[in-house]
Amino acid sequence: MLNRIDWTGTQPPKATEKGIWGWMFFDWAAQPFFTVVTTFIFGPYFVSRLTDDPVSAQTTWSNMATISSVIIALLSPVLGSIADQSGARKPWIGFFAIIKIASLFGLWFAAPGSPVLYPVIFMILASISAEFSIVFNDSMMPRLVAKHEVGKLSNTAWGLGYLGGIIVLIAVVTLLAASPESGKTVLGLDPLFGLDPKTGQDARITGPISAVWYLIFILPMFFFTPDVGRGLPFGTAIRAGLRELRNTLGELKERRGILKFLIARMIYQDGVNGLLILGGVFAAGMFGWATIEIGLYGIILNVIAIFGCLIAGRIDRGVGSKVTVVISLTTLLLATVGIISTGPGYTLFGLMPLPTGDSGGLFGTAAEKAYILYGLLVGLAFGPVQASSRSYLARSVSLEEAGRYFGIYALSGRATSFMATLLFSLVTYLSGSPRLGMATLILFLAGGLLLLIRTPYPADHA
Repeated sequence: MLNRIDWTGTQPPKATEKGIWGWMFFDWAAQPFFTVVTTFIFGPYFVSRLTDDPVSAQTTWSNMATISSVIIALLSPVLGSIADQSGARKPWIGFFAIIKIASLFGLWFAAPGSPVLYPVIFMILASISAEFSIVFNDSMMPRLVAKHEVGKLSNTAWGLGYLGGIIVLIAVVTLLAASPESGKTVLGLDPLFGLDPKTGQDARITGPISAVWYLIFILPMFFFTPDVGRGLPFGTAIRAGLRELRNTLGELKERRGILKFLIARMIYQDGVNGLLILGGVFAAGMFGWATIEIGLYGIILNVIAIFGCLIAGRIDRGVGSKVTVVISLTTLLLATVGIISTGPGYTLFGLMPLPTGDSGGLFGTAAEKAYILYGLLVGLAFGPVQASSRSYLARSVSLEEAGRYFGIYALSGRATSFMATLLFSLVTYLSGSPRLGMATLILFLAGGLLLLIRTPYPADHA
């Protein structure tokens, strides 16, 4: 029988080592969707090659993210509360896995010149399925290890996720993605499976690859990670879950520390989401990067992200989740200012002129190299800010309320995330400048940071 967990950390963890690794492999399984589909390969392909109007395509991509965010925000806390009442999380994860996998396979048909409606629908379905699964997976975390270990567990899992993402990204860039002019990969090889880069097959294949990867590597979680026992029947669980959600929302008025943390996280996560969704798209539009350049940029960021999570895991365990998040947000702010201040021939808003010559190789201009340096700061911070936010909440709630609070946590990450992408779209449309659109992310990162500094840690403390 599994040992009873002791939140002081004096008793053995409730999950076996296999169970803990199974849970962490969920991040490994899920990350390639965000890495190669949303951020670095399919997203930039959607913007730069699917249609003949990159500015309009950027707006469409941003609107897709907005619609997904609204749906996730509305339903995540409801599903989290129902899960607390129905008990087991794994059936929910399996249900949404089916939707996600089928949707990712649908991206293969997004050939240049085809209607954009279908890939937009598939991306919305895949995005909401991925996020709903994360709600249920995150709510399992507090039961796996002692309370003082959740920060290290969360950051390690996040780093493992980036490692999975980078393996898939490297495979795509070196073996599948080819130059439309030469038809060769960066290794000088013909693309595997006879993929034709002129028709975007090297980018479109990322959907099916991410689907197969996800299917294979979520299995350890299903086999080894302990789940909560069955609770109320489904119909009763829905009614009880909705009632419990209503009570929880009312309860937040009294738990002001948790409320303040959720609001702060809602604001800064908008900026983080916007940076992840739009960063690769912004670079593709500014420098004209193709799949190879975007993919290599993604590899660099993800390698740095792995080290960032490993370092953050030690910081989190030593000084706590709050300090880790504050350091990460400050780093992201500096990176965002650097990114939007860089253009052909300059950086830091022209205070530092750069040579305009192009060496002809990858990232041949000085401005592109400066952009990559700022991207390294993003890589260091965007994993820890999310992983330690997750452990911040896990240290602030009890086991029995983990599902509903992680549902509200997902709500706080998505409730207004459409604001970041919507504001980007509006400013870009009105000004014709994606640079000004990206600048709006600073408002979210800085606003959330200022509020978080005034939030107690753990959040349930006075």
